[in-house]
Amino acid sequence: MDKRRKAEIRKGKKVRIYLKNNWQLYAMLVIPVIYLILFKYKPMLGVVVAFKKFNIYQGIWESPWIGLANFKEAFSSKDFWDALKNTLMLNIGDLIIGFPIPIFLAIFLNELRSNKIRKFTQTLLYLPNFMSWVIISGIATQLLSRSGLVNNIIVTLGFESVPFLSNTSIWRFVYWFFGLWQSAGYSLIVYLAALMATDSSLGEAAYIDGATRLQRIWYVTIPQISSTITVLLIMQVGRLVSISFDRPYMMGNTLVRGASNVISTYVYSIGLSSGRFDFATAIGLFQTIVGVVLVLSANGIIKKLGQEGII
Repeated sequence: MDKRRKAEIRKGKKVRIYLKNNWQLYAMLVIPVIYLILFKYKPMLGVVVAFKKFNIYQGIWESPWIGLANFKEAFSSKDFWDALKNTLMLNIGDLIIGFPIPIFLAIFLNELRSNKIRKFTQTLLYLPNFMSWVIISGIATQLLSRSGLVNNIIVTLGFESVPFLSNTSIWRFVYWFFGLWQSAGYSLIVYLAALMATDSSLGEAAYIDGATRLQRIWYVTIPQISSTITVLLIMQVGRLVSISFDRPYMMGNTLVRGASNVISTYVYSIGLSSGRFDFATAIGLFQTIVGVVLVLSANGIIKKLGQEGII
């Protein structure tokens, strides 16, 4: 007992000395912790609205409890399932088209010998990330509408104009293209940062052994950034049922509503515009739960394939 007591006393002294020497760090930590509690964790209590018939005058806690009625209403609505289908279709297209291309661009830029060309190309690709979807949708309209620049060139060449913004199938590719154009630069920087941390001596050794450039990229470069690729892939899979509001709302129109009406616009039109905050919260909670399940599933699959997950 005496030895244990002495060990506890020594441990307590070490803790007090440590806190005395580093109390400034913990004092600085108080502000972000308070911020997280007030603006991140406390608002989570509002999830209870999904199970109530919310009345703005009665407040959250005084509103009557209705259980799963909001979820039943959503799941029995054809419009909800159409919005969910469109959300999955657009997000899967973004995943298939928009996920691998930044990887190829990053590897291509990393292989360039000219630093000036690399920096210029990187800046050029990153600039669209600063544009809002209001501006991007305006550019798309000016270029691809019936009287836009692209259709004027097509008609001048003797062909019929293409309904880029009025045909649902073609509109999806327009949506994916501008999404890739807007977001590729940001993902490119992430992958370039990962490539900067790779061991160049491995590539040099492979070159000495006679490996071609493509072989060095496939067998040396990509495996070294595989952890970054898997983390971003898992995060994107987790967002398959979640979609931003501004992009489909600004890119869409009444002629392609059958493809552009996604969960976020559905919640806006049915939930928020009508003042049905309980219904909107229920759909938001559904998206969160499905997103967590997708992240855990993708993480489990990635681990079984021999890669490092995020959990």
